[in-house]
Amino acid sequence: MYRKTEALWLSVSPSLKCFDQRLLSRLSKGRSIRRWQYCQTIDEPCSATAVVEALHEYLRSRPALPTGQPAPKVHLIGHGVSGTIALLYARQYPQHVASLTLLSVGDQPAVNWQAHYYALRRLIPCSREIILGQMVRLLFGEQAPRFARALTHLLAKDLDSNLTLHSLTHSDHIESGGVTVPLLICNGEKDEITAPSQAKPWQKWLKSGDLLWHCPDGQYFFHFYHYQAVAKAISSYWSGLSPQTPVQTPGQTPEQTLGQTSSQSLEVIADSKTAAESGSHSCIPHFLEQELIDIPTSQSLAARRSATLN
Repeated sequence: MYRKTEALWLSVSPSLKCFDQRLLSRLSKGRSIRRWQYCQTIDEPCSATAVVEALHEYLRSRPALPTGQPAPKVHLIGHGVSGTIALLYARQYPQHVASLTLLSVGDQPAVNWQAHYYALRRLIPCSREIILGQMVRLLFGEQAPRFARALTHLLAKDLDSNLTLHSLTHSDHIESGGVTVPLLICNGEKDEITAPSQAKPWQKWLKSGDLLWHCPDGQYFFHFYHYQAVAKAISSYWSGLSPQTPVQTPGQTPEQTLGQTSSQSLEVIADSKTAAESGSHSCIPHFLEQELIDIPTSQSLAARRSATLN
């Protein structure tokens, strides 16, 4: 017996999805949640509109219920630029959205860590690696050199391989504003990107029933460090909304048979305790070890610098 998807986690930054897993594992306890992933290819332009339409193609193509009714709405959730895509989708296609949860998305939706990175690149005559090192300190605080190096490599992969709304020569602007669907905004209290000063502007866009929640001591990736508190806040908000009756059908869920393009994938989030979930801050090395192995040599970094404007 399988339940229809209740919540859909958007991931347009696959290089950084390791920071999402602990929260996803916790949210999946008692709920049907899946991760929709968009992988930017070399030949594709970085276009938020294209990603929104790809998401819409998936959601509108879901099979109807056995009763003939349309597939139920989903709770959309996303962090950073993935949250920005969720916001744009909820504005354009609210008929498919039960609620919207934004993590580390400020009143200016296009202002994310990449916007800060490119602003620093334009202002400070330093190398890419030095600026990325500064971004690590802004996003994660002080780290041991070994792991700061791995985090720098992760951020570099995100810039080079994933959707970005910014570059050295251009920055996208997305209008401030809310949505017609129920809205939960979660930000870290000590986030240097969506700083506390950005919390007040959100207030004017909140309607009755919307909620603005701050994670104490949280930074940009607060949902990784404080996944239990974040999961509790999100689950509590969802529970307070008008419930949608889960639909169960025997055999394989039709959603699992959807064709996947080279740019999209759908992942079922298992209701199980992950290795990362069992630790605290010290579990960062658990998934950074591979990054340390994969870090290019100084020669390959120099070659990449000469081939990219990032």
